[in-house]
Amino acid sequence: MIYFDNGSTSHPKAPGVPQAVKEILERGCFNINRGSYAGAYEMSSLVYDTREKIAALFECADSKQVVFTGSVTQSLNMALKGLLRPGDCVVTTHIEHNAVVRPLAQLHAQGVHVDVAQCGSDGRLDLCDMASKITERTKLVVMSHASNVCGAILPIREVGEICRKRGALLLIDSAQTAGVLPISMVKDAIDILAFTGHKGLLSAQGLGGLVLSQKIADEITPVIAGGTGSHSHIADMPDELPDKLEAGTLNLPGIAALSVALDYIAEMGADTIFAREMQLLARLTDGLSDISGVRMIGPENPAEKCAIAALDFPERDNAAVAVRLDEEYGIMTRCGLHCAPAAHKALGTFPRGVLRCSLGHLNTEAEVDKLLSALTHITQDR
Repeated sequence: MIYFDNGSTSHPKAPGVPQAVKEILERGCFNINRGSYAGAYEMSSLVYDTREKIAALFECADSKQVVFTGSVTQSLNMALKGLLRPGDCVVTTHIEHNAVVRPLAQLHAQGVHVDVAQCGSDGRLDLCDMASKITERTKLVVMSHASNVCGAILPIREVGEICRKRGALLLIDSAQTAGVLPISMVKDAIDILAFTGHKGLLSAQGLGGLVLSQKIADEITPVIAGGTGSHSHIADMPDELPDKLEAGTLNLPGIAALSVALDYIAEMGADTIFAREMQLLARLTDGLSDISGVRMIGPENPAEKCAIAALDFPERDNAAVAVRLDEEYGIMTRCGLHCAPAAHKALGTFPRGVLRCSLGHLNTEAEVDKLLSALTHITQDR
């Protein structure tokens, strides 16, 4: 079994993640802010420590501004729908995932004006076009840090500087980059960061989050209301973070798993993880250049992308190639539109999509070579 679908979810997870989930469920997964006993206080400490680790990773000054959610999709919905009102103007890009596109479509139907900055056929953002679309009327810019289809890295720091000059807020979808590429709330001028635990952060599914500036903390409206274990005597949600945006029961097993994964990333170093993935991508890219009948979609310069190889087979059905890789060679990839039809339209691969190979730092050279060998045989078949 060879796994090349880390853009969907990481595999294997960080060492200790499965054990952390098992241990917390067996020891006692007691809800925080509810019980007046030692077990509940222990869970509160776990959640606090994990917030601190997330705050440190993204250079956020106050861990109270770290909010846990069920997924990065939920995080993006909470941010977009908690901030935008009819008449507001938002700018996004042509390379976005449906986790951004679909909430914006709902908000557009309610009177929010949506403008879209151009991305080229290689997935790179046209920064001049983005700059022209961010005006004094723009309330928010929402964009991915990297494309989940072709891996193109978008210039979030440069966009952040433009937003600061023109008074717009910046929301970053870090689904493909958190834990791999450096992200700083301060240096990148980010107002809201949406993250997920199960991809580059190497933890389990079912946990995501938001990191917010204090300005956003004051402005955002909760879109989900309910119990927080605090201020229970009032009908309104609490004003302070994280309670303001954390209605209901937290995914404590997921937080325990994320805490362990964050320790692993800190020990390994995100730069080391990224460098290893780039080595494997370079090996794959070099090998693909010797195979006829396949073309790579996305930036030609490896320095402008993360460890994703989006492949198109012009003379074949991409889905059929993916099936053969799985059934004949035990190689798992992902084919289709990757929940990002807007990105495929920008890349010129709509509606057929691409076959995506997304690498992880625990893949090996031998696995890459087996993929190249398999593709050589498949493309030579008539």
